Amino acid sequence: MTMIFGVPLMVFMGQLMLGLINGAFYALLSLGLAVIFGLLKIVNFAHGAMYMLGAFAALIGFQYLGLNYWLALLIAPLLVACLGMLVERFLLRRIAHLDHLYGLLLTFGLALIFEGTLINFFGVSGTSYPTPTVLQGGHNLGFMFLPTYRGWVLVAALIVCLLTWFVIERTRLGAYLRAGTENPALMQAFGVNVPQLITLTYGFGVALAAFAGVLAAPLYPVSPTMGANLLIVVFAVVVIGGMGSILGAVITGLSMGLIEGLTKVYYPEAANTVIFLVMILVLLLRPAGLFGKEA
Repeated sequence: MTMIFGVPLMVFMGQLMLGLINGAFYALLSLGLAVIFGLLKIVNFAHGAMYMLGAFAALIGFQYLGLNYWLALLIAPLLVACLGMLVERFLLRRIAHLDHLYGLLLTFGLALIFEGTLINFFGVSGTSYPTPTVLQGGHNLGFMFLPTYRGWVLVAALIVCLLTWFVIERTRLGAYLRAGTENPALMQAFGVNVPQLITLTYGFGVALAAFAGVLAAPLYPVSPTMGANLLIVVFAVVVIGGMGSILGAVITGLSMGLIEGLTKVYYPEAANTVIFLVMILVLLLRPAGLFGKEA
C-alpha cells in the first residue's frame, strides 16, 4: 500500500479532496464578502444568513414547488439578491455615512432575525436535500474514489470565482464599480447612477453566498444555523487574504480548505483551530492580509 508520510494514499487524497470542497465554499463565501467590503466598505455579518437562505430557497422550492436543482441554482441566488438589494436600499443606505461598526451591527441583527424566523418554522434539526440524479455516484481514479457531486461543486465554485474576478478586475463594468465606490461624485457627473450601482453590487455579493448555499444543500443538512457555523471561519479567511481583495479571497479560501484537510490527517485535534492560528500569524506579520494593500 502506498504511504505518504505514514498515511495511506487513499486516506490522504480523500482528505485532500474534502479540504478542497470545504475550500471551494470558503472561496465562494469569502469572495462575496470581499466584493461587498472591497467595493462598498460594508462588513456584511448577514452573509452566513444569505448562504443559509440560498439553501432553504432550494429546499422549499423542491418540497413545495417541485423546483429541480438546476433551476434552484439560478432562482435561489436571484431571490436572495433581491432581498439583499432591498436591505441595501432601505436599511444600509440610511447608515452609509456612519462608521463601519453600524453596518456590522445592523447586518448582525438581520442575521439573527432570519435565523430565528426559520427556526420557528423548521426547528434546528437539519433537513436533507436530494443529490441530482445525474450527479449521483462517483468515479474510481485509481488512487481515490471521487464522488461526482463533490467534483461538480469544486468545478462550479472555481468557474464562478474566476468569472467574478474577471468581471471586476478586467472589464469596463468592473471599472465602473471600482470608480463609483472610490469617487462617486465624479461618476455621478459622468451620468452613472452610483446608488443603483451600489445596490446591484450588494445584491451580487449576497447572490454568491446563496449560490454557495444551493451547492451545499445536497452535501450538508439544511438548517437555520448552517450559516452561523461557517461565517466566523469565512471572516478569518477574508482577513488572511486581505479585506476587499477579490483574488485573495479565492486563493486563500482554497488554500485554507487544503490546510484544514491536511491537518485532519496528521493532527485532527487542531483541525478546527488551524485557520485561526494562521489568521493570528498573518495579522502579526502582515496586518493588511496576504493579498491586501498596506494603508
